[in-house]
Amino acid sequence: MIPTEDASARKREIEDKLKQEQETLSFIRESLEKSDQLTKGMVSILSSFESRLMQLENSIIPVHKQTENLQRLQENVDQTLSCLDHVISYYHVAKDTDKIIREGPAGRLDEYLACIAKIQKAVEYFQDNNPDSPELNTVKARFERGKELLEAEFRSLLTRYSKPVPPILILDAIGGDEDMEVQEDVTLEHLPEAVLQDIICISAWLLEYGRNQDFMNVYFQVRSSQLDRSIKGLKEHFRKNSATSALHSPAVQTKRKETPTKKPPKRPGTIRKAQNLLKQYSQHGLDGKKGSNLTPLEGFDHDLRGVKHLSDDKHGAAAGKDDVVDIEIDSYIHCISAFVKLAQSEYALLTEIIPENHQKMIFDSLIQEALDNLMLEGDNIVSAARRAIMRHDYSAVLTIFPILRHLKQTKPDFDATLQGTAASTKNKLPALIPSMESIGAKALEEFADSIKNDPDKEYNMPKDGTVHELTSNAILFLQQLLDFQETAGAMLASQVLGDTYNIPLDPRGKRSSGRCYFNVFLCLADKVLGNLQLNLSNKAKVYEDPALRAVFLHNNYNYILKSLEKSELIQLVAVTHKKVEGSYRELIEQEIQNYQRSWLRVTEHLTERNIPAFQPGTKLKDKERQIIKDKFKGFNDGLEELCKIQQGWAVPDKEQRDAIRQAQKRVVSEAYRAFLQCANISFTKNPEKYHRYSAEQVEEMIDKLFDTSA
Repeated sequence: MIPTEDASARKREIEDKLKQEQETLSFIRESLEKSDQLTKGMVSILSSFESRLMQLENSIIPVHKQTENLQRLQENVDQTLSCLDHVISYYHVAKDTDKIIREGPAGRLDEYLACIAKIQKAVEYFQDNNPDSPELNTVKARFERGKELLEAEFRSLLTRYSKPVPPILILDAIGGDEDMEVQEDVTLEHLPEAVLQDIICISAWLLEYGRNQDFMNVYFQVRSSQLDRSIKGLKEHFRKNSATSALHSPAVQTKRKETPTKKPPKRPGTIRKAQNLLKQYSQHGLDGKKGSNLTPLEGFDHDLRGVKHLSDDKHGAAAGKDDVVDIEIDSYIHCISAFVKLAQSEYALLTEIIPENHQKMIFDSLIQEALDNLMLEGDNIVSAARRAIMRHDYSAVLTIFPILRHLKQTKPDFDATLQGTAASTKNKLPALIPSMESIGAKALEEFADSIKNDPDKEYNMPKDGTVHELTSNAILFLQQLLDFQETAGAMLASQVLGDTYNIPLDPRGKRSSGRCYFNVFLCLADKVLGNLQLNLSNKAKVYEDPALRAVFLHNNYNYILKSLEKSELIQLVAVTHKKVEGSYRELIEQEIQNYQRSWLRVTEHLTERNIPAFQPGTKLKDKERQIIKDKFKGFNDGLEELCKIQQGWAVPDKEQRDAIRQAQKRVVSEAYRAFLQCANISFTKNPEKYHRYSAEQVEEMIDKLFDTSA
């Protein structure tokens, strides 16, 4: 049971809460009443606003529609005025652009092209909208005039700024300085950059808008002329400067890149000496006339007697002519390289100006003139060589060798540069190769045969037994061929003459290359040396004196050996004949012994045979005295005769000459001294009549052999 106090407290608490709740409920009822009043007021306001808004809308919409129509009308008026201005501007284009068109595009190409664009738009407008309008003819004429002036400007810029490339720059580009181990790549600038950009811009406009390709013909004509003039300028440079002139100088106005380039093939010095001697030999020797002087080797006297020397005037004239030949050969070789380099440069320039589908055709036309001139010059060289060889002037082949070798070396670059041109164009210069090979092979064969068949004519033989011109010419010829071993071998191998050298055929039926060419050259050298030795043996028979015959053969064999040793020929010939050096030394020694036999008729008088035996104080009989007198007389006469004759003979090699003298002095002096001891007896009242020379005087006389100045 809950206590009474707690129940009363609980009751009071509940009554308080109830009272609070009743108050809250009253407040909520009052709030709801106020809210209903406000809502009714707001609804009334909104209804009034809606009514007024509807009235406003009904008033504004007609005004808006009227304004919109007015705006549209304004826009139409503006557009109409703009179109009228645009159309009217076409009628004024001819007048507005007249001054600029008349003055031309020079110096203001961009402005000029903008004017042309305006005229072009005017033409299009009148064609589309009023084709019968006289204004159409006016703007058409103005457009054609503008196009003509652009074409004229294209020609003018191209002509004015296209200059021949200076020879020095060409030589830089092709690597004219052979002493430089690393060549710098040289870029040739044919046109200033600003001018080039104008030309490119004009060509693009003419192609796209001018619908005219005549400018491409103008381009190849102008550039073709400059290409040809550049090569001719290089040729003129060679004419004005000797072969030893500075062929290279710094190219100040070139762009260089620090990249090594292929070093051009180096020519073997001058071929002048061999050409001169061979020419004189072939023109005189084969005709039975006296030949030329020969050039001595180291150790040989400068005066090779018995060989007719040219006069100074003739020699100078011949040397001058051969200087020209040397320069012309160098010139042609460099012109071939220059053509390839310049053609490459021209093609690079052409690709920036000429559209791609026309580039190969224009390039083909551009290079024709220069290529035809090169071809003509090459044909002239071939024809001149052919005529010379028909006259047995085999020196002409020496002009072909460097050119032929250079053509072969340049052919890959030539083919790559002319790729895409007509076959007739690509085959022009390479067509010279088989022609030169044919002529060269014929010359080599005929020269080898001429060595064998050179006539043995008495008046063509050196009277002093010195080296024959045939020997010097043959050796000089082989020495010159050393630098063209592969070229010479390929010449012979490329012809049917290759059968002579047993050159195998490859599966395609062609002569194989490489080592075979070297073997062909060896066979040729062997053939020349063999024919030379055989001919010298036959020529020596012309001499009636066996001693002079021996001196002649000795001099020639010694000259051949020394020449082979001085050059690489000795190593090459040794490939096929390992004992070639020993063979020639045996021949030389054999001829020395043959020569020494000539002194037997002197020394035979000094033998002890028939010398009477005597005792001191014994008186000789008349017969015995006469024997001693005859021996002295025979010795004196023989000594004087031989010394007189052989003093006029020649042994050009100083070392050999001294050795022969020493050997002869030793033999004669020893025999003479022994004889004097045996004949040391009174056999005459006038001993000085018979005992003319002391042993020392005899030696001095022998020391004067082979010396006309003694």
